[in-house]
Amino acid sequence: MSTVLQLISSFHQGGSERQAVQLARLLAESNRHRLHVACLERQGVLLDEALRMNLPEIPEYPLTSFYDANTVRQLRRFATYLREHKVEVVHTHDFYTNVFGMAGAALARVPVRVASRRETGGMRTRAQKKVEQGVYRLAHAIVANAEAVRRGLINEGVSERKIVTIYNGLDLERLKPKIDARREETLRLLNLPSEETRRFVTIVANLRHDVKDHPTFLRAARRVRAVVPDAAFVLAGEGELTEAMRALAAELGIERDVFFTGRCAAVAELLAASEVCVLSSRAEGFSNAILEYMAAARPVVATDVGGAREAIVEGETGFLVAAGDDKVMAERIITLLREPERARSMGGRGRLRVERKFSCAAQLENTLNLYERLLASKRVENSQGAIKAVAHEGVEKFQG
Repeated sequence: MSTVLQLISSFHQGGSERQAVQLARLLAESNRHRLHVACLERQGVLLDEALRMNLPEIPEYPLTSFYDANTVRQLRRFATYLREHKVEVVHTHDFYTNVFGMAGAALARVPVRVASRRETGGMRTRAQKKVEQGVYRLAHAIVANAEAVRRGLINEGVSERKIVTIYNGLDLERLKPKIDARREETLRLLNLPSEETRRFVTIVANLRHDVKDHPTFLRAARRVRAVVPDAAFVLAGEGELTEAMRALAAELGIERDVFFTGRCAAVAELLAASEVCVLSSRAEGFSNAILEYMAAARPVVATDVGGAREAIVEGETGFLVAAGDDKVMAERIITLLREPERARSMGGRGRLRVERKFSCAAQLENTLNLYERLLASKRVENSQGAIKAVAHEGVEKFQG
């Protein structure tokens, strides 16, 4: 049994954080390795889930910058922890943990170092990309969460032999509504209007990054509202762009039909109350939101970016549209609102697709297989190194 450490940026409810915490839980439940979890920030709504794993501790390595004395201190602390606990695999999950985790693991000479990439573009500056390229050279493997992400890494010059595609897994139980209530009561819980005539079109995406392109969603919403008067639009997510999106909704004249939930703890209930679910991003890796929509048996209208095409079957489980095209996005939403039977059928097929292809079991097994392959390779390298050392010593004695 090997010792594996998952390094998580924080426990806030982002896509990468949720996937990292979920993987840690799956590893803990599998009991195939001794699990450790560490973080850069020990805060967020997902911390309770991590604490329920009965880990020995969750050490924190807070950073203020990658270029100050504190970073050096935290790297030394991290490397010491890895050596003391004889960690054999370090797995990181996003840009910040990749940089810190791969550097610390290399310093501690951890045998297996696994980085991750979960985006295709639009998130990193040129300087960050340069740093990331250096970090990938320290990794023995890089997990891409979609083939689109894998292709992007290869185009950036990353060795194809290092890249492994492991799709995000989705916990289907998490998408079951936790309350057994009538629609009216559910909508009151979500602070949404409860009149029966309202038909909700929902986007679940943080409002911290403009790459999610909420303006395209709102412009599509105005077009939909002109054709389907009872349509209403929900933006579930928190972030500093919220007020700007409120202002845009007012500018578009649809502020009475647009609802902002902030961070939504009742995602399952929200999706159950929605008729159509949308993602308007200009760039993605492999969207957790799309999988959640499909798992909730909702038809999806999403921009054709990142791994969206790997999840959505065009015309069968949803529709793909070009990034920024609010006109076609609106047309697809209108189609689904006008043809509810077709929408329900697409949602049902989406649910089946998630069950078959994007399960937690598949994510866990693929990850464990990666660890075992890398550990076995290191054992072979060490054995060959020992044989060479013995042979060299024997030659030296013979020559002496």
